[in-house]
Amino acid sequence: MDPDEVGARLVALAGEGASASVSFGEVTVDVPRDAWVATVTAARDDPGLELSSFDWLSAVDELEAGFDVVLHIFSVEHRHRALLRTRVPRSDPRVPSLVRVFAGAGWHERETAEMFGLVFDGHPNPAPLLLPDGFAGHPLRKDFVLASRVAKEWPGAKEPGESHTGATRRRMRPPGVPDDWGPATESPAERPDRPARPPRADRPDRPHRPDRPARTPRPDRPDPADRPERAGGAGGATRADRVAPTRAARAAEAAADEVPPEPGPPEARDE
Repeated sequence: MDPDEVGARLVALAGEGASASVSFGEVTVDVPRDAWVATVTAARDDPGLELSSFDWLSAVDELEAGFDVVLHIFSVEHRHRALLRTRVPRSDPRVPSLVRVFAGAGWHERETAEMFGLVFDGHPNPAPLLLPDGFAGHPLRKDFVLASRVAKEWPGAKEPGESHTGATRRRMRPPGVPDDWGPATESPAERPDRPARPPRADRPDRPHRPDRPARTPRPDRPDPADRPERAGGAGGATRADRVAPTRAARAAEAAADEVPPEPGPPEARDE
């Protein structure tokens, strides 16, 4: 069965007041509170659906509209799933328990009861599951005040109105916290008033700095073309005059080191 067929079958089993919708390939069926247990039981026992595998149960706070109790079940045989949902008013947040249909729903209903403040009629052991004894409020309700954000500042976190330097003009309340809730907020220490600056005309003049002496101009450097040629040592010889004899002496030494070729046998004359 495809999701549309699963939704149509669940609506037929739930009876009047039920509706189905398909989103992203998943079917969601809204069931009246009075038909909650009967619809879940029929979905489990119907051979065409066989939604006999319990997955999870929780709730959603819809503010003035109330609370949605949501159940997700799965069929191992047919490989399809469904999301069943029923809405309870905020003034009377009660819904029948599903423990007799799915035993595994007991732990989920206990968690939902203490987190949202719902009452599951017929639950065999509605004791708190996660919160400590004496805890006031229901943490997953949208009107629950985040007490830790008021009682203790979070290190490294900045609330609206705070700067990274630690200075703040006015301590802001965290989102969702009423102004009259929790300990009184201490206002930052006021800075002392600074003395008013005197008018510019009454300000004392700055001391006059003595004038610096003018720099002595540098003498003009001679043009490189006008520089006199350097003497090449004793006798006024230039570098070329000193290098030429040295090269001639080296050439003479190299010629003296050469060995003359040995004379060969005299050539025979023609008779």
